[in-house]
Amino acid sequence: MKVPREKLQVSFSRSSGPGGQNVNKVATRVEVRFQLESADWIPPLIRSRLASLHPRRLNREGDFIIVSSRFRSQKRNLEDCIEKLEGLLREASRPRQRRVPTRKTRASNERRLLQKKRRSSTKTHRRRPDED
Repeated sequence: MKVPREKLQVSFSRSSGPGGQNVNKVATRVEVRFQLESADWIPPLIRSRLASLHPRRLNREGDFIIVSSRFRSQKRNLEDCIEKLEGLLREASRPRQRRVPTRKTRASNERRLLQKKRRSSTKTHRRRPDED
């Protein structure tokens, strides 16, 4: 899904990432945000899935926020944010796979019961012997 850059609010700030002393002078950290509910370029189903899959990226105002400070330049961090957003949209657009219910195998059940018997006997042997 193509992300329209003109619909995104981009802001820059000082980064704590790589860059040494340059970090203190240059604002390379990129924060991309947009109103999720009013993002008409995302289909409604994908919008709701995006909100449910990534609730921590939403703030109280309904802004969906993506941050990157991986690189030493604003341009590369902006591209990284766009790639992250495209990946999140791809993930949200994939239909959820239904779980196919399966039965336990006979061998796995027998192993489980054998393990329980071993554990039981270990605990039984820890007890004091009965005084008859």
